[in-house]
Amino acid sequence: MTSSPAALEIRLDDLTGEPTRALIAAHLSDMRSISPEESCHALDLSGLQQPSVQVWSAWLDGELAGVGALAQLDAANGELKSMRVADSHRGEGIGRAMLEHLIGRARQVGMSALWLETGSTPEFFAAQRLYESAGFVRCEPFGSYVLDPYSVFMTKKL
Repeated sequence: MTSSPAALEIRLDDLTGEPTRALIAAHLSDMRSISPEESCHALDLSGLQQPSVQVWSAWLDGELAGVGALAQLDAANGELKSMRVADSHRGEGIGRAMLEHLIGRARQVGMSALWLETGSTPEFFAAQRLYESAGFVRCEPFGSYVLDPYSVFMTKKL
């Protein structure tokens, strides 16, 4: 599916709900099972609760379908974090809808560029294609990231 489901609701999430917490925990566990610890850059709950980070959750017919976060790096730049679609909702356009939402939010707050880090192994190929289809291009490491064979870095001018 290439467009978001009609009944999808994306809302700012305070991270207190059990469904959101469980999906974030599953995401972190999954990332740690795929990547070496030093190459795992997924934020845990406390990292997502920092004042510079906002988290959104996507809900479909009352069920949590995905999450995504936008971290403010500085006045002009943001980083996408913790993009995750629930396994039961893969292939339904949830990831694309969340990505479009986060790009829109970044524009609304005046950011001029977005950055992200994702994995380099086959498990991340679908995510890489999604980001590329939205105009992200590969780049060098940014911020505190360093070259890592398990990471792909991408950016998009807004």
